[in-house]
Amino acid sequence: MVAVTLMWSIAGVVTRQLENARSFEITFWRSFFTVVSLLVILPFFQGREVFARIRRGGAALWLSGLCWSVMFTAFMVALTLTTVANVLVTMAVGPFLTALIARAFIGHRIPARTWGAIGVAGAGIAYMYGAQLSAGQLAGTLVAFAVPLAGAVNWTVTQRSHARGEDVDLVPAVLIGAVLSSLATLPLAWPFEATGRDVGLLALLGLVQLAIPCSLAVVCARVLKAPEISLLALLEVIFGILLAWVGAGEAPGPTVLAGGTLVIGALVANELLAWKQRGA
Repeated sequence: MVAVTLMWSIAGVVTRQLENARSFEITFWRSFFTVVSLLVILPFFQGREVFARIRRGGAALWLSGLCWSVMFTAFMVALTLTTVANVLVTMAVGPFLTALIARAFIGHRIPARTWGAIGVAGAGIAYMYGAQLSAGQLAGTLVAFAVPLAGAVNWTVTQRSHARGEDVDLVPAVLIGAVLSSLATLPLAWPFEATGRDVGLLALLGLVQLAIPCSLAVVCARVLKAPEISLLALLEVIFGILLAWVGAGEAPGPTVLAGGTLVIGALVANELLAWKQRGA
């Protein structure tokens, strides 16, 4: 899982090395190469019958795929509009959005500790948003907010399907999401301006930053407990900011550090308390 978060975290620093590719073209190529990679990886791990399962998949599988496509597209577009730190800290509110949406639509109870953590994290995000609004740089963070929102919907759909006895395989859903993202961004990406080096870097992202770690994360989720997954996933924020700082000279600003500390601190405290209560 640590290796998964390290692979996830390379998107920001690699994107900063691109020469001509911009915005939707970046998203298209990364999603396209994710599709190519998963067309090889999925049959290797699950056999060719995985494609038959996708064809027979119900509404939940396709809705999950749609959520993945929003996450893929919004993430890369946000990276072209704002700093890596802003994007990653905004994505870190995902567990709290998930708790709220699951409470509203499937009746999951939110413990008092999580309500407190949501309040602290919300204050951190509000502080970041306020500083960016005054600087006229809010667009990228708002686009980034679509990532944890779609992720929360995706998790809720999956949980509801499991409760009804329907098994949603998340790895084929990632393939569907990558296909939808590629199709949606292709018209917006044209005409292509990426150099050969750009295409090579985006192929690297499709394979190493998405296809492989997303497949491994599903395997990890079968072994590790939910609090362990949540805590280890936070390493993506730390790795991503450090890589962008060292590899692209993109130092996080004071508002991101302050707001991010509140968000990450709230997440860590909430998960550690949950782990302790489960142990008791």
